[in-house]
Amino acid sequence: MTGLGAVFRPQLPPERLRAVVELADASGLEELWLWEDCFREGGISAAAAALAWSERVRIGVGLLPVPLRNVAITAMEAATLYRLFPGRPILAVGHGVQDWMGQVGARAESPVTLLREHLDALRALLRGERLTTRGRYVALDDVGLDWPPAGPVDILAGAGGPRTLRLSGAAADGTVLTASTAPDGVRRARRLIDEGRESAGRTDPHQVVVYLLTATGPDAAARLRAELAEEGLESVPDLGVAGDADAVAEAVRRLVEAGADTVVLQPTGDEPDPEAFVRFAAEEVRALVP
Repeated sequence: MTGLGAVFRPQLPPERLRAVVELADASGLEELWLWEDCFREGGISAAAAALAWSERVRIGVGLLPVPLRNVAITAMEAATLYRLFPGRPILAVGHGVQDWMGQVGARAESPVTLLREHLDALRALLRGERLTTRGRYVALDDVGLDWPPAGPVDILAGAGGPRTLRLSGAAADGTVLTASTAPDGVRRARRLIDEGRESAGRTDPHQVVVYLLTATGPDAAARLRAELAEEGLESVPDLGVAGDADAVAEAVRRLVEAGADTVVLQPTGDEPDPEAFVRFAAEEVRALVP
């Protein structure tokens, strides 16, 4: 079955999160995704609260920018979430927005090298390994977690460019694609991910998560056009969807046919009713997506 989720956008103040999480949990939404956008809510802190306020909904963080994080801290925080809430956290790591990384003095000269080293070390630590490594960016001396996850966990990578997509296929357990990815972009991403997987000799499953910019309600088309224009994406065909549940479900199906395993509905930044958006995803769209 196609995975379906929704985003709690960090343009909303943190105090709005609890009501949205509780509604997602009660309405049957499968996944609620959070972002660690500079300089808004923290990804791990928000995820911990969301997991504590809910009982069944999975909470994704897409994504944690690795230039901001020592890999040992990422591993400690991730392992804590996985042990406290087994089976419900979904964590993705990635380059982060390079301008933001520059603002805090953390911009890496080689973001791909940093992400590769972070992924390799993070996945090893979460497997319970004791690790000594000295790379260009990641250096660990006899580091191991006292409380690694009780079982295997998946770490996803946010990716967009060809090198990062191949890296994700080789070194991550799944890939998160932004809402600027149309169906043709998903097909291209899948090909590049598979190239990376083949180069690494990987045959295990690799899930692809795609955000879908979504607007519904009487002013949906105008809000969608405005956000695409603000992002400079108004000329990209087949990007985003505005309309009722039938229209949104059809857009989800196109992404799934292109290679997505999970589609996460991303409301516009000016969505007037986040709770209603979650209910729309869980109760109306879900019924139309096999």
